[in-house]
Amino acid sequence: MMTGRPGRVPLEFLPDEARSLPPPKLTDPRLLYTGFTGYCAGLLDNAIRQRPVLLTGVHRQLLYVTSFFFVGYYLTKRQDYLSAVKDHDMIAYMKSHPEDFPEKDKKKYAEILEEFYPVR
Repeated sequence: MMTGRPGRVPLEFLPDEARSLPPPKLTDPRLLYTGFTGYCAGLLDNAIRQRPVLLTGVHRQLLYVTSFFFVGYYLTKRQDYLSAVKDHDMIAYMKSHPEDFPEKDKKKYAEILEEFYPVR
């Protein structure tokens, strides 16, 4: 059975290594989307309980928005950490197998693009 990465602790949501990464910005679209989803959940709660959808339970809607935003923040942080781990592993593999990844000759734009002569 596959156990995953060596040194991985099961059921650990965010390891201590994730603290070295920068936190997600508060204006990250993923966070704004989860906050909006919380607002929609508050509206849906009012609709299910047959209350006026937009007017009642503003405090409850605010609670939904903040709780969904909070959960989205940690899910985004976890996603960023897992992406960083994948990138680290990929770069380490590329460095340990340079014969599979030859460096291409770096060309300048002038060498790639042709001369431009406008037609009149």
